Amino acid sequence: MGTQWLTTMKPSFQTAWLALSPKETHQVLEKLTLLSQDPSPDGKVKKQLKYLDGKLHRLRCGDYRIFYTFQKPYISLLALVRRSEDTYDEEQDAEFLGGLNPFVPGYPKAAQPDWERLFAPRPAEKRPLPEPITVQLLTLLHVPEQYHARLIPLQTEEDLLDCPGVPDDVLLTIDEVMYERPLTQIIQQPDYILPKMEDLMRLKEGELLAFLLKLSPEQEKAAQWSETINGPTQVKGAPGTGKSTVALYRIRSLIEKLRQQSLPLPRILYTTYTNALVESSRQLLTQLLGEDANCVEVTTADKLVVAIVGKAYKATNRSLKIAEETTLMGALKRARAAFQAKADPALVNTFANLAISDSYLLEELLQVIIARDIPTIQEYMTTEAKRSGRQRSLNADQRRAIWYIYEYFLEQLAITRCQCWQQVRHEAERLFQEQPLQGRKMYDAVVVDEAQDLDPAVIRLLFAMCKATNRFFITADANQSIYTGSFRWTAVHEALKFTGGRTTNLRTNYRSTQQISMTAQAYLAEGALETEPVESLHIYQGALPLVYKARSQQEEFEVLANFLPTTARGNHLPLSACAVLCPTKERGREFAEELIQRGVQAQFMAREQLDLTFRGVKVLTLHSAKGLEFPLVALAGFKGSRFDHPSEPVQPEEQEETLRRNKRILFVGMTRAMHTLLFIVPANTSSPLLTTFNPRYWTILEREAITIGRTLTA
Repeated sequence: MGTQWLTTMKPSFQTAWLALSPKETHQVLEKLTLLSQDPSPDGKVKKQLKYLDGKLHRLRCGDYRIFYTFQKPYISLLALVRRSEDTYDEEQDAEFLGGLNPFVPGYPKAAQPDWERLFAPRPAEKRPLPEPITVQLLTLLHVPEQYHARLIPLQTEEDLLDCPGVPDDVLLTIDEVMYERPLTQIIQQPDYILPKMEDLMRLKEGELLAFLLKLSPEQEKAAQWSETINGPTQVKGAPGTGKSTVALYRIRSLIEKLRQQSLPLPRILYTTYTNALVESSRQLLTQLLGEDANCVEVTTADKLVVAIVGKAYKATNRSLKIAEETTLMGALKRARAAFQAKADPALVNTFANLAISDSYLLEELLQVIIARDIPTIQEYMTTEAKRSGRQRSLNADQRRAIWYIYEYFLEQLAITRCQCWQQVRHEAERLFQEQPLQGRKMYDAVVVDEAQDLDPAVIRLLFAMCKATNRFFITADANQSIYTGSFRWTAVHEALKFTGGRTTNLRTNYRSTQQISMTAQAYLAEGALETEPVESLHIYQGALPLVYKARSQQEEFEVLANFLPTTARGNHLPLSACAVLCPTKERGREFAEELIQRGVQAQFMAREQLDLTFRGVKVLTLHSAKGLEFPLVALAGFKGSRFDHPSEPVQPEEQEETLRRNKRILFVGMTRAMHTLLFIVPANTSSPLLTTFNPRYWTILEREAITIGRTLTA
């Protein structure tokens, strides 16, 4: 009995398929059906090519060529390309196969960009489209009629990619039809499962909207829920390894298995990190589950917290007010003043000799004492485990002094009638546990994404909401922890023991190029919380990330105004593919305004205002970018920030801890980049965060080495 072949396809193949005329459709489908039965080369119609270690094949099909690879049990449809000559000599494919070397296995390494061109002023002329955008083309591509009037008059690629009011995926689909992508790009695209060849016709006729992603074996294993597991499970992995994707597919597996257990309408909770990710996760679940998406409640953990506490407060005519950072710092300063005025002079002297900064002290109160639920001064003075992740060691007298400041801090905070987030999260946990069992909102399964930055109280709350411990599933990466530091799961809850096969480590990066991923990992190095060596695999190749040393903020603005549009256009991407990540909201607003003044559409977005549909450059803080990804990322605006130099003199241990955390914050920013990463640093900085760039991983440039533009060279 012959091999039963399964078929996958690249997005580029799908786009080319949709663009076929009805006559061409039937011709290509006939060839694909034969291919699905036997992909082996025959030397005539199906030919093996001397690329990708001999794995690349080409199938003749009238005026088209179908490029594919196969390895049991999968046939992967890569591209559907119209031929321009009546020959199939490999020389005719040179442009399409450009960058692939004959007889060389593996993926190609990208050449370094022409930095002179990318940093030069943007050209005034626009590139005309190779053919008009017609109603027929838009109909074939299933572009909704509501966009036709905007799209048909467009005559240049720049106008197409920046067309207002049309979703990015529509614009990119049209651009791909207009401009054939080289195979070097196509082979790095994800694979989608094609269940049956007939489904291509259903897609063509609009009956199917999308296909499911083909998971890797390690992702597939992590996504499957086993009923024999006797406790909670977790997936770990570096940025871009698909932890969130696994979480969504885990939900599908849970629904299937729970249905088999005679639970027709299971209720599942899925928490993610930001409001923007809530909406995108809902869309992905609808695509993945269809009507079963109604079984899943998608929210952020803090929204659950606010709902629980807000409901209780409303019943007693109280209002919930969460303190801003300025309020917290003001309460701390007043608490320190009260401590100095009222405490024993010897204890005041002990604290003075500690030389601790206000920011570090506030973290100790919020992230250690309150978040880790230390109830008494005795426990704070004697328990070292709950201070895990803190570099500064504190003796008994120093802790006693800090505890008294903590008590004054609570008094001062109460005067403002505000609470810190850590208090509200504890309150939510307490209120939930005090409710009668029949009154609690319980879920058949709970899936928690990005758990490493949740307070212990929130993790306990989510765990308590799950009806069965073996249906509690988390994803986490300690090296992306930018708030809570490190803690042991069993210190959060004794049942959170991820042992005995309950942890899966993902190794393959599906987001960033190998160059970006390895550069970010090398940069993190000493700041890593997860130090266990894991062999990483990478799908994508690209250029080395770039460090640019700017002598002024004006130079930073000009660099970004030239680099972002030019680089986006060079990669057939709209401006909305670009993000600028800054250290503070104030700096982010400034950069957005300066880009707008230079003719680049941009908008600063606070976390609560995040709009991923905005058609220009998205300017965010580093913290707000957590959980997101963009093809082009620039880190900028560091001059004078805490990354450039500390605002307060601190002890070496505190400085080391701050350095490690800031490295993790910058690491998270770097790993948001999929294709291109630019890091702009002050030319005269001495900060170890902004100077330790190994030329093995970075291309390092400054004004003397390259012409940036007329404004800077005048």
